Amino acid sequence: MADIIDYKIYGDDLQLIEIELDPQEGVRAEAGTMTYMEGGIEMQTSTGGLFQGFKRMFTGAGFFITTFVNNGRSKARVAFAAPYPGKVIPLDLAKLGGKFLCQKDSFLCAANGIEIEVAFTKRLGAGFFGGEGFILQKLQGDGLAFVHAGGTIVEKNLGVGEVLRVDTGCLVAFAATVDYDIQFIGGFKNALFGGEGLFLAKMTGPGKVYIQSLPLSKLAERILAASPSPISSSSSNFT
Repeated sequence: MADIIDYKIYGDDLQLIEIELDPQEGVRAEAGTMTYMEGGIEMQTSTGGLFQGFKRMFTGAGFFITTFVNNGRSKARVAFAAPYPGKVIPLDLAKLGGKFLCQKDSFLCAANGIEIEVAFTKRLGAGFFGGEGFILQKLQGDGLAFVHAGGTIVEKNLGVGEVLRVDTGCLVAFAATVDYDIQFIGGFKNALFGGEGLFLAKMTGPGKVYIQSLPLSKLAERILAASPSPISSSSSNFT
């Protein structure tokens, strides 16, 4: 059973989540996300199992998971910051069927007792063509977990058999009851000139789906496109 934790989210577009822990309660987080912690809280870094650690490293996630435990005699707080502009999404797994899937880069932290595992998609097509949507993390348990998404967040509740097609990078998290596959856009002009990529994530209900308007990859592309190229900046030194 996961620890029962209290939390508060600060900020608007660059959010920070502060977790309040009773004595002996803990929270797990990706290494490097902690912003501050009060006295009495101690860090315990582990792989969560050597095999799980190597799976995370293989998929580009962190090898280690850090657990922050309140070993003091009174309440203490620890905070984690979102890595880029967007929102923190609380997931109460007890109300979401005990299991939720999320993009590997979106997981922020979770109550101690929540299992955090790498999850590959079920279909071969999704594996080869899923891009950002291919490698997922599975959050399993009965407590609170938190994921981060970029830009504006849209929550969709799909009915049985209801289909939603999403840019693979814009997919943040979804219920384990949602069927996930990759679908080719089709059409010669769409493939060459559509500007949306060749594949979309096809989500079939029932279940909850979270979508982000600005994934990190698109943010990086726009920053790079707006930055002066090394050639133009170096040539300007000679004029």
